[in-house]
Amino acid sequence: MSDLPNFYPALPEIILACAAMALMMVGVFTRAEKSLSIVYLLSLVALVVVAADLLTLRGQTWSAFNGQFVSDDFAIFMKLLVLLGSFLTLIMGQSYLRRAAMARFEYSILILFATVGMMMMISANDLIALYLGLELQSLSLYVLAAFKRNTTRSSEAGLKYFVLGALSSGVLLYGCSMVYGFAGTTSFDGLANVLGGPEAASVGLIIGIVFMIAGLAFKVSAVPFHMWTPDVYEGAPTPVTAFFAIAPKIAAISLFVRVMIDPFGDLLSEWRQIIIFISILSMLLGSLAAIAQTNIKRLMAYSSIGHMGYALIGLATGGQNGVQAIILYMTIYLAMNAGTFACILCMCRKGEMVEDISDLAGLSKTNPMLAAALLVFMFSMAGVPPLAGFFGKLYIFLAAIEAQLYTLAIIGVVASVIGAFYYLRIVKIMYFDEAAEPFDRPLGKGLGGVVTITGIVTLLFFFVMSPLLDGAAIAAAALIAE
Repeated sequence: MSDLPNFYPALPEIILACAAMALMMVGVFTRAEKSLSIVYLLSLVALVVVAADLLTLRGQTWSAFNGQFVSDDFAIFMKLLVLLGSFLTLIMGQSYLRRAAMARFEYSILILFATVGMMMMISANDLIALYLGLELQSLSLYVLAAFKRNTTRSSEAGLKYFVLGALSSGVLLYGCSMVYGFAGTTSFDGLANVLGGPEAASVGLIIGIVFMIAGLAFKVSAVPFHMWTPDVYEGAPTPVTAFFAIAPKIAAISLFVRVMIDPFGDLLSEWRQIIIFISILSMLLGSLAAIAQTNIKRLMAYSSIGHMGYALIGLATGGQNGVQAIILYMTIYLAMNAGTFACILCMCRKGEMVEDISDLAGLSKTNPMLAAALLVFMFSMAGVPPLAGFFGKLYIFLAAIEAQLYTLAIIGVVASVIGAFYYLRIVKIMYFDEAAEPFDRPLGKGLGGVVTITGIVTLLFFFVMSPLLDGAAIAAAALIAE
């Protein structure tokens, strides 16, 4: 029995993968009108079961598949965020899918497969495992981007994402091959041992790490590898855009942190300046480019680029406080973005989705509750205290100051002030412009529930911050201790 592989640490991923394949069969062999709701409900159940199973792994570090897969408190925390993001996306998308004549059971299954890939990314402890998880996620996302097959915009979004995603995967693989060539191992533990020795890292190895950073920066939409984001966000169906903005970002930043801290932690001085550079560019471009946007989905694309810039500040510190700040920031980011996209999905007139920011004119008069919710999310993203977004940025900047990255913290604050302009402009349009034609009602129980819960969390985050900070500290300590 001792020779059998230990699958227990990877049980959540195995359960979810098996559930996705079983639901594919359910969808195929069930009548079309029933398959959507059955697969949808069972997908939600599968995500809840997997989350419950993850909680049984807390408190220690597990490894499987000869050390290629690792499950620690950091992985569990970030996987729970990914599962929550997928769960909320499924709930938000149902009314839209029916309204847009996109109601097909494959939607839920693709989200489950993407989630499996994301969970593999977060637990990757080997360059090969990293790539497998990344590609499983990416292939599902390419199809989701083009899911609305009868529109040119959605097909174009899927094609752009596929072409540029394939390019980034090639760059990442090239970097992995160089690291393997110069270090002689693909294992994160092996790399840490090789690079932690007295000998300085070779130039070839450093170049390989740079290529890996470029490939990973594409996945988090960091500048200058952001070019796909606005077009894909605008062209993809809105629930898919919401998914892109939430779960894959959390998974990609988690992978970024694990790759840089675990195997390459001893080379902090070599890669820190690259992270600082892309962090500054992401914050500034995210703040400045969004000002000219008239489409709210494109605006949210540039907003997410800026948010990834702030998260990368935590990575640039290279320490436990920085990782803790990233975990807290991504938790807040999940709540803010899920709520904002739920509000965007409510922007519907005469059965047609509208996306222009001007369509929000006078929303406070025609739908005061929706306007109030969107106001909370916009203020939070701008970093207005005492909302959740303020605390996210506060802990990121405090980590930067502690690591003596004063210039980076100052640029972050300036970018945050500039970015506040376009968030507050939406509030001005909702509350001070002449009322436009009201949106359709009702919102649907799913959308209304997501808006309400995320709005309350964002507004009253101060009351739940202490346990979240403690959880983030435990997760960060698990990663750094390795």
